[in-house]
Amino acid sequence: MIPAALAKRLFLLGLVNLWRHRLRSTLTILGIVFGVCSVIAMLAIGEGASYEAQEQIRKLGSQNIIVESVKPPASESVGSETTRMLEYGLTYKDAERIRSTVSGVEVIVPSRMIRADVSYRRKKMDANVIGTVPWYPSISNQRIRAGRFLDESETADIKNVCVLSTPLANRLFMFENPLGKTIRVKDDYYKIIGVMEGTGTASMEAKGSTVPLNLFIPLTAAKSRFGDILVNRSSGSFNAEKVELHQLIVKVGSFSAVMPTAEVIRTILEKFHKEMDYEIVVPLELLRQAKRTKRIFNIVLGSIAAISLLVGGIGIMNIMLATVTERTREIGIRRALGAKKRDIVVQFLTETVILSGCGGMIGLVIGVLIPFFITYFAEMKTIIRLWSLCGAFGISLLIGIVFGLYPAYRAAMMNPITALRHE
Repeated sequence: MIPAALAKRLFLLGLVNLWRHRLRSTLTILGIVFGVCSVIAMLAIGEGASYEAQEQIRKLGSQNIIVESVKPPASESVGSETTRMLEYGLTYKDAERIRSTVSGVEVIVPSRMIRADVSYRRKKMDANVIGTVPWYPSISNQRIRAGRFLDESETADIKNVCVLSTPLANRLFMFENPLGKTIRVKDDYYKIIGVMEGTGTASMEAKGSTVPLNLFIPLTAAKSRFGDILVNRSSGSFNAEKVELHQLIVKVGSFSAVMPTAEVIRTILEKFHKEMDYEIVVPLELLRQAKRTKRIFNIVLGSIAAISLLVGGIGIMNIMLATVTERTREIGIRRALGAKKRDIVVQFLTETVILSGCGGMIGLVIGVLIPFFITYFAEMKTIIRLWSLCGAFGISLLIGIVFGLYPAYRAAMMNPITALRHE
């Protein structure tokens, strides 16, 4: 154990020796600086991106299973037909089968989406009209910003009431309160009873797609006013699609039941659907995949940044070997005056640790500033973890010790007589 007084003297001596060659010392620590700041910045960017992805998946609900209607690939091309009826996707019978036969299902939220023109006075928007049930917000993790959502009596009585998404409300009612106003949806008029928080459905947000303008109405009203058949006319052709439901959100009682329930639902749908006109999304599985991806991403980013630290360590070793050669006579004098090999090793190791420590401290400061500027200017979320700061700085010190051992050992093993004769 080195006494505190001796350690202080060695530290000051190391600072003096490095200060004599300020430019060389500064250039030497640049590798450590860039390595440390790149480790912190890359991990902060990776953590931020991973956090946003996981938050979007959590919005879907960890205990939810989402089943969506998908147009079969074989039916994408119309060919030369001028008239065609295509029937695909989920049905009300599918929802009833899942509710009555699958154990552990607590709630089912059916919904149907229709593209329609929504207008208020002279403003007209192309929006998604979503027919759904009163308990939709609680299952989809969306909140009401103003007013309220649909209730059971309005669904049972097929009332013309609606709830707007925030973007649609902002576009139609820039300087007005939308609550209580009446808007036109296709050929019918609907009274606005609420405004939803957020931008769109959680499913769309999690997939990272462009979020549309949404308007929510009772499922019974969607079925009564729009029917099940959607008609598209273009270039003299007549294409009709029959889709009863576009989405089913199934909530199960526990996390452990999510994956088995998803398999049971898949088995039921495979039995009653001849084609793959549906897609099953399990947010819990997506969340687990996102966490696995995050770990791999951090390892890759850390490895790339570690190369800079390795280059910095090689630079320190190179400079210290040159320093040992320059100070051969000094080493010989110290050994002749009674300095032990251990003292020589400690002296040179102290200098390398000072170099790597200073580089690590500067790298910490720059590494914290880079994510801040990225968040401020690029509006990307970044998260700096304490373990990344401690790890990066600790590795920089370790680099100084590891790459300083050989030069220090070489200096200590010099023959004092030969060293004194060195010119």
